[in-house]
Amino acid sequence: MSATRIILFAKAPVAGRVKTRLIPALGADGAAQLSRRMLDYALNIAIAADVASLDLCASPAPTHPDWQNIPLPAGIETSDQGDGDLGVRMSRAAQRGLAGGQSVLLIGADCPALGTRHLRAAAAALNHHDAVLLPAQDGGYLVLGLKTHAASLFENMPWSSAQVAELTLARMAALGWRVAVMEPLPDIDWPQDLIHLPAAFLPADSKSLP
Repeated sequence: MSATRIILFAKAPVAGRVKTRLIPALGADGAAQLSRRMLDYALNIAIAADVASLDLCASPAPTHPDWQNIPLPAGIETSDQGDGDLGVRMSRAAQRGLAGGQSVLLIGADCPALGTRHLRAAAAALNHHDAVLLPAQDGGYLVLGLKTHAASLFENMPWSSAQVAELTLARMAALGWRVAVMEPLPDIDWPQDLIHLPAAFLPADSKSLP
């Protein structure tokens, strides 16, 4: 398996500033607690997959006080997402990772259904494909694996819409890439998504779920 770098995009789990769409169901503190548990889970599976180096690409910057009391696993790298919309930030991170001579897997921290086997399979797929995409059931995607940077994958994309995965695949097809598409998984963005959440992730004092 060729060298692969996992780049995990995550916000600091601070009440009122993270997972705000879940606040009606969980409250601000509950949404932040859930964000923290999903971040810890994502870090753990990325490390356990043992296929890559790991970069926590953080918002705000890792040196910001919001991260001060958030212990992170030893040995991981951290970087700043920086300014710009999601596409700009992802494009920049992908370029940085690819410049080191590794393939990259861009992942988020909001899918408890994502496991080490998915990350290993995505990394392995890059041995025989130009890209790999693991779609989310809502039309976005949870893993984007790349061997080469292409700005078109990130520009003028309607982020947070149900068209993201479809448009990304169409743009990859226009590039003539061989793409491995994995089975979709649910992510946790809205109160109705909480039915997919394992009970262990829920804060004990959360409000009644829809």
